[in-house]
Amino acid sequence: MAIGLIIIGDEILSGKRTDKHFSKALELLSARGMKLGWAEYIGDDPARITATLKRTFATEDIVFSFGGIGATPDDHTRQCAAAALGVPLVLHPEAKAKIEERIADTAREAGVPVRLDAPENLHRLKMGEFPQGARIIPNPYNKIPGFSVANAVQGAHYFVPGFPVMAAPMIEWVLDTIYPHLFHSVAWEEKSVFVYESMESTLTPLMETVEQAFPLVKVFSLPSVGDANTRRHIELGVKGEPGQVAGAYETLVAGLSRLNAEYRPV
Repeated sequence: MAIGLIIIGDEILSGKRTDKHFSKALELLSARGMKLGWAEYIGDDPARITATLKRTFATEDIVFSFGGIGATPDDHTRQCAAAALGVPLVLHPEAKAKIEERIADTAREAGVPVRLDAPENLHRLKMGEFPQGARIIPNPYNKIPGFSVANAVQGAHYFVPGFPVMAAPMIEWVLDTIYPHLFHSVAWEEKSVFVYESMESTLTPLMETVEQAFPLVKVFSLPSVGDANTRRHIELGVKGEPGQVAGAYETLVAGLSRLNAEYRPV
């Protein structure tokens, strides 16, 4: 099982909007000791969205999908999710009730009568049409819910709006309500050094030696060309199972010393 993100919208791919979902999801996961496994960006292309969801529904991953669940012509995610699952869209009764609550709230705030049968309000109910069998995700910002569906093999997909102010608390609710048993369930540690004026090709044999000796550890190398305040360097480190990280780090540092490399702990 991995945790994945699907971020949908032409406006993000064109640069008209800057994506804020990735960084916020990473923050929410990290605070709970959870790791992100993958992320994909997709435009408002129904065929591509459907194909992507069909592929990810076949996994056991926990997937958060952002955007495209509104009721305008460029919103396709609800329809694509239903198509990928091979089920119809149906008006979810709890979603209908929440949307009608929002309609009533808006009318009261504007000081006008509540008209649930007005054409524009009947159209708003389309935001509550989810794939058959879906469950709702509460939206504390404006009550218009998102939805979730189970995968073919364990896991589940969670669909939230493209507005970060709504999406973030909805994702937080999913994590805290459904997945608290996964919080900090995988022990993880990371240690690294800055290695100055060295080439990755020179360090590669050492990296391979460390990974072979400590199979529960990954070695990482992050080069930097430097700037006016920082010399050219490589952040070289180890991450993984804490019981092996200490030994892997010692082996890494000993190897750097043998190479006469200049380094300092991060």
